[in-house]
Amino acid sequence: MIDPIQAPARRRRTKIVATLGPASSTPESLRKLIEAGADVFRVNFSHGTAEQQGALVEAARQAAREANREVAILGDLQGPKIRIDKFRDGPVMLEDGARFTLDVGLDANAGTVDSVGVTYKQLPGDVRPGDVLLLADGQIVLDVEAVERERIICRVATGGELSDNKGINRQGGGLSAEALTQKDLDDIKTAAKLEMDYLAVSFPREGRDMDYARGLLEEAGGKALMVAKVERAEAITNLRDIVEASDVIMIARGDLGVEIGFAELPALQKEIIKTAREMHKVTITATQMMESMISNPIPTRAEVSDVANAVIDGTDAVMLSAESAVGRYPTEAVAAMAKACQSAERVRTTMVSGHRLDAKFAYVDEAIAMATMYVANHLDVAAIVALTESGSTARWLSRISSGIPIFAFTRHERTRRRVKIYRGVYPVAFDITHTTPAESNRAVAETLLSHGIVKEGDHIILTGGDFSGVSGCTNNLRIVKVSSGDLQPTGKIG
Repeated sequence: MIDPIQAPARRRRTKIVATLGPASSTPESLRKLIEAGADVFRVNFSHGTAEQQGALVEAARQAAREANREVAILGDLQGPKIRIDKFRDGPVMLEDGARFTLDVGLDANAGTVDSVGVTYKQLPGDVRPGDVLLLADGQIVLDVEAVERERIICRVATGGELSDNKGINRQGGGLSAEALTQKDLDDIKTAAKLEMDYLAVSFPREGRDMDYARGLLEEAGGKALMVAKVERAEAITNLRDIVEASDVIMIARGDLGVEIGFAELPALQKEIIKTAREMHKVTITATQMMESMISNPIPTRAEVSDVANAVIDGTDAVMLSAESAVGRYPTEAVAAMAKACQSAERVRTTMVSGHRLDAKFAYVDEAIAMATMYVANHLDVAAIVALTESGSTARWLSRISSGIPIFAFTRHERTRRRVKIYRGVYPVAFDITHTTPAESNRAVAETLLSHGIVKEGDHIILTGGDFSGVSGCTNNLRIVKVSSGDLQPTGKIG
């Protein structure tokens, strides 16, 4: 089984993560998102009960089965929410220069134009006079003048309307909230029970936060790959440590932009993607990518450029949040994002790589993958086929920029779902354990031919192991020619 979207005319290398919500929870809406190009569905643990999340995951998987597609599920932990409480009489207008107090001892519903409560009771211990606090994604700016026990006395530097439950960031980072709350601990168990493919940790500060979450997931019986959401200033300082401890890096540009400044984001995005790819990890670029499509059927030119630049930077996936969860045009948002990705993928720099030219390899399957991509980029090859158990070879292959499609032939459904997020990789249901090498060759050729991936006379590269059905043992590559419905040795190309 090969996803219909993998036909050459429609093939897209960059993957799309679509957040599920009220606008995308029915069987019909889920089917439309898949047909439009969604590769991964994000379930936000900030919303709903465990029962509701379970029903949503099952509906998504059922829609994928009916569409004959593989779709991965990404669970996103809420993390510590550092927010103001509520106002007694509705939103208030903060005037520039006015005094405004954040009071952790105030009743949760007693906020006024002079003060408001805070959900994070340790906040007074994290700030000092002279600090700058940013509320509502940086729209409200407060200068801290004094800290008196439970009260943080501020002067409004940039005012405006302030409503209930808006987030609080400290400019430059430094808030000490732990990455995992009690709710997150419960949600990790839910993620394991639902057999989610990926689990995202919000606000990690260092690699130990990711190690801790991974350990809890494994204790609960989960096998999801771990996603680190880079959204704290401290995460940038500890970036390589976090990348090393994770499988996927999400550039969560909302809170990150507030803490470090929006002007720093473009260059930082490129650096994070570059670092993650060098360390063989997958990247997702997220937040406000098609924000205007929450209420409009077409994106702005700036949004299309934002998506395109992420693709050119080398991201594996781009993500929709409110656009697909609560927006009026979720299907159109996925389709517009897919179109922007495909256009950017025609830029030559997205197909050229100088990756790890001077590096030594620690794993045989990594060495095979690097050799495969070097050969593929210097020969006229129609496709690359990785016979894989865990999907690791497909991930190694996808770290090299190329315009050549990579097909992960595997018998494991979990592996087929996982590779959906890897750039340029497409899953194929294939069991190599019950066939001889000759039968396997014919089956691979027939699969590729029947779906129009290759034609007679094309050359492909095939990677695999001497021992079929054993994970992590890819140790050979072959360059073969598609001939008479089979794969034949070849001595010359072209």
